[in-house]
Amino acid sequence: MTLFPLLEASALPPLTQPVIVGVALVYFAIVAAIGVWATRRTKNASDFFVAGEGIGLWTLAIASMASTISGFAFIGGPGLVYSIGIGALFLVLPAAITNTMGCWVLAKRLRLLGEIRGLITIPDAIGVRYRSRFGQGISAVSIVVATIGYTATNVLALGLVITAVFGVGRVPGIWIGSAIILSYSASGGILAGVYTDLFEGAVKAVASVLVFAYVLMVGGGMGGISQSIMAVDPSYLGPWGKIGPMAALSFFFVFGIGSLGQPHVVHKFYMLRDPRRLKWLPLIVSCSLIVSLLLYFGVGIAMRALVAGGRIPALASPDDATPTFLLHFTPIALAALVFSGVAAAIMSTVNSFLSIGAAALTHDIPVAFGRRVKDELLVGRLTTVVIAVLAALVAQGSGALVAFLGIFGWGLFASTLVPSLAIGLNWKGATRAGAVGSIVTGLVCTLLFETLAYMKAYKLPAGVTASGLSLVMSFLVFFALSWLTRATAESTLDPDIRAVMEA
Repeated sequence: MTLFPLLEASALPPLTQPVIVGVALVYFAIVAAIGVWATRRTKNASDFFVAGEGIGLWTLAIASMASTISGFAFIGGPGLVYSIGIGALFLVLPAAITNTMGCWVLAKRLRLLGEIRGLITIPDAIGVRYRSRFGQGISAVSIVVATIGYTATNVLALGLVITAVFGVGRVPGIWIGSAIILSYSASGGILAGVYTDLFEGAVKAVASVLVFAYVLMVGGGMGGISQSIMAVDPSYLGPWGKIGPMAALSFFFVFGIGSLGQPHVVHKFYMLRDPRRLKWLPLIVSCSLIVSLLLYFGVGIAMRALVAGGRIPALASPDDATPTFLLHFTPIALAALVFSGVAAAIMSTVNSFLSIGAAALTHDIPVAFGRRVKDELLVGRLTTVVIAVLAALVAQGSGALVAFLGIFGWGLFASTLVPSLAIGLNWKGATRAGAVGSIVTGLVCTLLFETLAYMKAYKLPAGVTASGLSLVMSFLVFFALSWLTRATAESTLDPDIRAVMEA
C-alpha cells in the first residue's frame, strides 16, 4: 500500500517547524547509521539479497509488519477512513488472515527451498518448482516492471513529505529522498532495509498508541466519537461504511489474496534464521499490526467526529486528516515523531523494492538465459542505483500518473505471483503451463485493464477493481491450463521439491 490519494493531491500542509525538522534529521541520521552497520556485514550476494538467512523471529515479524502497511497507515489510510468510514477497514482487516495464510502456505516452504536449493529470490522458487527457466524469467520481468512503478510512487510520496518538512520543493525532495535511500540500499542491501524496518516499525507502534490516546481524549472516548458521527451521518459507521458491500468485499478479496504475492513481504521468509519458530510469526505480526493501525483508524474517525460536531471546519482534502489532527491536538514532539515515521516507512518500503528489482535484473533474468553474473554483489549494487534513478525520473511526472503506476504495480505483483507461487507450492497438480500461462495472463490483463481504466475507456461495476479482475483471470488460466496439462504435473516436480511441499 502507499499514499495514492496524497500523490494525486500532490501536497501536504507545510510542516517546517524546528522540532519537526530536528526530529526528522535525527531519524535520517539513525537510518544512515543502520546503513553503515549493514554495509560492514554485507560480504556476498546472499547477505545483500536475503540477509544471509540470519534474521531472528521478532526482527522478521516487525519488519514484515512495517513493509505491509508502509506510510499508508499514517497519511492515506486515515484520510480514507475520514472519507468512507468503516468500509476503509476492509483494506486492513485481511492483514491478519493474510499473515497467517502466508506462514501456512509460503513461509516454511520458501525457507526450506532456500536452504536446500540456495535460492535468493521469488522467481528462483518459481523456476525450481516448475523446472522452468522461462517461468523464472517472465516472473522476474513482471517484478522489474512493477517495481519501477511502485518505487516511483513511494519516491514521490517521500519527496512530498520531505518538501512539507524542509520546504525544499517537490523535485529536490524526490532526489534528496532517493539519495538518502541509496546511501544505505546500494551498500547494505536488504540487511539495511530489514533493520530500518525494525526501527521504523517499533517507532510506528509507539507513536500509534500515543496518538490513539489523544484521539480518545479529544473525542470523548469511542462513545463520544460515535455519538457525534451518528447524529449527522449514521451510514458512516455502518458495516460497509459509505462504499457499500460490493466495494468493501472487493477490497477484502484483492488485499487479502493479493497480499500473498507482494514480493517485498514474501521475500523476507528466506531470511529467517530458524524456520522452526515460524509458528509464532502470525501472532506477533498480527498483534503488531493491530497496534500500528490504531492511528489509521483513530485519526480518521476522530476527524470525522470533530467535523460532524462543528469543532473544526471540513477538511479541504482527506489527506489533511493526519497533519491537521497532529498539529492541533497533540504535542509537537509527537507530531514530529509521526511525520518522521512517515518518511522512514516509505524509505524502508523503497529499500525492499530496490533489493527485489535488483535481484531480478542481476540474478533471475540472466539465469533465465542460462547465464550467471560473475559478481552478483557488485552488479546488484549497480542495478540498485539504476532502478532508483529510473524511479526518481518517473516520480517527477504528474501525481495522478505516478499513483496509477503504483496501483498497476501492486496489481501486477498479485496477478502474476499469487497463483504460481502461493498455490503452486501447495498443489502438486500445478503444471509448468499453468504457471507460465497465469504469469503472462496477469501481466497482460493488468497492463490492459489498468491502462484502459486510467484512460476512462470503460467503467467496471461499483466496487470491482481492475486489479481484482486481473487476479481472477490469472487464477482461471492457472487452474484451466494445469488441468489440461495435468499429465505433465509429475514431470515438473522434483523429489526434493515434493518433500518440501509435504513437510
